Amino acid sequence: MTATEVLVALVIAVGLVGILVPVLPGSILVVAGVLVWSISIGGPTAWTVFAVATVLVAGGAVVKYVVPGRRLQVAGIPATTQGLGVLLGVVGFFVVPVIGLPIGFVLGIYLAELARVGSRDAWPSTVHSLKAVGLSIVIELVAAIAATWVWIYGVLAT
Repeated sequence: MTATEVLVALVIAVGLVGILVPVLPGSILVVAGVLVWSISIGGPTAWTVFAVATVLVAGGAVVKYVVPGRRLQVAGIPATTQGLGVLLGVVGFFVVPVIGLPIGFVLGIYLAELARVGSRDAWPSTVHSLKAVGLSIVIELVAAIAATWVWIYGVLAT
């Protein structure tokens, strides 16, 4: 393994962790790592690997918003509730770095649902929203892992 491949593997690993810990742009790091490798190696195989990895990550990015969004829509959770969750998540991220993001998101969802449906139904709606976020993370992670396997195949093929 060359030094470039080791560096790219580290960037990809950091990207995969970044998907689970929403501090780093995980999928972007995975694609960027594969791009650096493709530039370094050159040739049709490297660029095909880059194209396939990019399509997988881009497809995952689309699916990660569409599928959970539809589930929330079916459950009757409005976009305003999700928006407040995201807003308080961002505020929480700056107030309490890293762990403030999920805490703020949950608090935002709960407060919005508390105001919308009352105390009895606020928590079930919050749990449903959290499941949708978890599904979104899993979808993005699966797409990035698939792109990583494509890169590994490309490394072995070149």
